[in-house]
Parts: sequence; C-alpha cells; structure tokens
Amino acid sequence: MAQLFSPRSTTAFRAVIILAALGVMGAGALAYVWARSDAAWNVGQPAAQPVPFRHDLHSGALAIDCRYCHSTVERAAQAGMPSAQTCMSCHSQVWVGASVLEPVRSSLALNQPIEWTSVHRLPEHAYFHHGAHVSKGVACETCHGRVDQMPKTVRTETLSMGWCLDCHRDPTPRFRPRAEVFAMGWTPHDKAAPDDLKAFYQAAAQRLTSCSTCHR
Repeated sequence: MAQLFSPRSTTAFRAVIILAALGVMGAGALAYVWARSDAAWNVGQPAAQPVPFRHDLHSGALAIDCRYCHSTVERAAQAGMPSAQTCMSCHSQVWVGASVLEPVRSSLALNQPIEWTSVHRLPEHAYFHHGAHVSKGVACETCHGRVDQMPKTVRTETLSMGWCLDCHRDPTPRFRPRAEVFAMGWTPHDKAAPDDLKAFYQAAAQRLTSCSTCHR
C-alpha cells in the first residue's frame, strides 16, 4: 500500500504538534506568572476618586485617627467610608470654596453619598469583617500599608487567598496591643510580646484556616 504522507510531511506535522504543545505550556506558564504578579491584583495602582483625598496629609501630617472617617471599623464588616458631613465638619472651616471639594459640597446639598471607589474591595465569595480583625489586634497597616505616607491610596498587598492564608496560618507576628491597632509604624518593644498576645487573643489556627471562616 502506498504511503499516504511523505516522510517530510510527517516530520512537519510532528513539528507542528510539538510547537503547539510548547505554545500551550508557555501560555499556561505566562498566565500563572501573571496571576501571581502585583499587576494582576492592581498593587500600587491608584483608583480614580471623586475627590483627590490624601491620606499622607490627613492621616500623616494632621494625625487624624482612622476611625474619624472610617467610623464603623471597630464593630462592622465594612470599615465605612466618610460621608459629606464628615468631610465638611472640617472643610466648613478650612479650604472653604476650594474647587476640588465641590463634589463634597454637592453631596451634602443633594443629600447623596459620595461615590468613593474602593481600593481594597474583595470578591463577593470572600467574607471579611473589619471588626473581627481589629478586636484581635490586627492593625490597619497590616493590610492597607502605610497610608499615612500615601499621596494617593493604593494597594500594597495582593489580598489574594494565599496572602490571607499566610497570616491565618501564623498570625502571631501581626498581633498588636489593641491600643496600637490604629498606629502607623508601630514596632513591639518586647520580643515576647507577639506570643503573649497570641495567648491573649486566643487565636486558634484550626478555626482561622477553616474554609467556612472566609467563605460563607
């Protein structure tokens, strides 16, 4: 029986198959690297905001407590975003009439919330409770970074499942006294303090790594 394909055609076909397989493997590797990169999680990328709010000025230079604007952070799942009334409690006295604050004044006049853009929004299938973390001595800085040094608020961590689990598996190094949760740049004075705090907060690794803790 005559050969259907010539040896050259067979060799070319095999080469195409090998190149296609290598291409698929390469694309998979690139996708894996991309998924684990900061760019894929918008780390370091500021979001467009209705008002050019500066944490480095408010939280840093003026040392305004996080809770003044994020008023529900100690008791609720959401930290709370500042209302126009909160902003105007200061800006009715300073920067009065500044054009950049027009969205705030309009929000107050129309009784409509300011449409802030969340920088740290998690996917819907992930449950996160700010109050639970704050009450256990996990600082704002742990997840949000040094916002007191940010002209524009950006992510400093991926907030991926892997990143969260790194902490949940061993939260001890992140614990702080409750009085220091809202402090920026705090460091423990006593090397034994984290272990003492772990006992104080009764952090059980089994509960922290249970699927149902974060996926409900």
